Amino acid sequence: MAEQRVVIGLDSSTQSTKALAVDIDTGTVLGQGRAPHTVSTGTGRESDPEQWWQALGEAAAATGWADRAAAVSVAGQQHGLVALDTSGAPVRPALLWNDVRSASQAAGLSAAIGAAELARRTGSVPTAAFTAAKWAWLRAVEPAAAERAAAVRLPHDFLTERLTGEAVTDRGDASGTGWWGPDGYDHDLLAHIGLDPGLLPRVLAPGERAGVVRPGTPLRAGVPVATGTGDNMAAALGLGLLPGQPVLSLGTSGTVYAVGHDRPADPTGTVAGFADALGRWLPLACTLNCTLAVDRFAVLLGRGRDEVEEGGTAVVLPYLDGERTPDLPGASGLVHGLRHDTTPGQLLQAAYDGAAHALLAALDGVLRAGGADPAGDEPLLLIGGGARGLAWQRTVLRLSGRAVQVPDAQELVALGAAAQAAALLTGEPADAVARRWRTAHGPVLEPVEKDEAALTRIGDTLRRAGALQGAPAEDR
Repeated sequence: MAEQRVVIGLDSSTQSTKALAVDIDTGTVLGQGRAPHTVSTGTGRESDPEQWWQALGEAAAATGWADRAAAVSVAGQQHGLVALDTSGAPVRPALLWNDVRSASQAAGLSAAIGAAELARRTGSVPTAAFTAAKWAWLRAVEPAAAERAAAVRLPHDFLTERLTGEAVTDRGDASGTGWWGPDGYDHDLLAHIGLDPGLLPRVLAPGERAGVVRPGTPLRAGVPVATGTGDNMAAALGLGLLPGQPVLSLGTSGTVYAVGHDRPADPTGTVAGFADALGRWLPLACTLNCTLAVDRFAVLLGRGRDEVEEGGTAVVLPYLDGERTPDLPGASGLVHGLRHDTTPGQLLQAAYDGAAHALLAALDGVLRAGGADPAGDEPLLLIGGGARGLAWQRTVLRLSGRAVQVPDAQELVALGAAAQAAALLTGEPADAVARRWRTAHGPVLEPVEKDEAALTRIGDTLRRAGALQGAPAEDR
């Protein structure tokens, strides 16, 4: 009988690290683990990278396969800035993707270089989320910390380097920095923000091995480690996504994306022109406020998550942490259109609608940016922590007008990392591994009539509320 081969995929996300031990041949999840992270509150969003490393060990051990896995890979939250000193220790807590303090630096980059030029060179117009803006903020606000930096990493880079001792990254995660393009690191942009390219990791080719596990780490020494990637790119791998298949992910943030053959370059900044983890592209739109923001409204209203009601005229823009799409980093939550007969359930439904609106409004642009037809009949794949919520499912059906498929597989980011690890051993592309595992299989919810009235009401409120949210109303 052949020996069972098992890989471990790790997802170092904003709130926790998740680990899955997966059988290479069948895709069966044999063990899983989870360990929490602490994120600061207040004006910034920061986390201690050393905590991520501890959580990785705890989550991997909980799978029961840390000492037996045949390969491993790490996926991580995108954009986070990890600055390390000469000993490899963080010089300060990491600046996370949802830290909007670097909004003025992002605006400064666009003003100095031009949004269209930035999109042409890097695929994206940077917002406060992008690593380039965060490095510019660090140099401006904490110059002593920037001076101490001997290495600059993304979260998955940091963890992969801790495992292997190799300073490497992949094209998918690098494409979210704002300083990488199809020809590699953009040295002119790096010079503009004062970042020495010698501080950055080497970008590996898709499918290339990052190294092997070093002795003294939480995993078995000598085990091969795959390149890893950013969380959205890993989820695309975890689904075995084919070009043109749209995905809507409902988590702390909301994202809508599709694998494409064409390189995106949206000068409006709505669609980020990311690379995927293979050799294609991953046009993507992202919001800062998704499931946590709606859950907060449910708590304020004293309602359960699914205790929504139809009808009413209320509009909720749940921008509790500022917003990225639309680009309103100084925004706050807004409620408009209340009447005497507005019910708490209607107000909660309006919060769901407001959170989903920006993502669904960007869907056609995402598909076009990758060279796909927005009028295609592919079901919208609904993933993330909110995907199994009835209120979320009904909201997406009603506002998209599309069929919605909810994959049975969970923890798709960790599954994508596991597929990368398995590909090292089988020689297959990682997305082919996931398709063999049938990770996207799940029920399809039939489409319903698109609620154009709600979409118009939200869009009109957003345009007229621009000045309140930190942007001139006529620009929205």
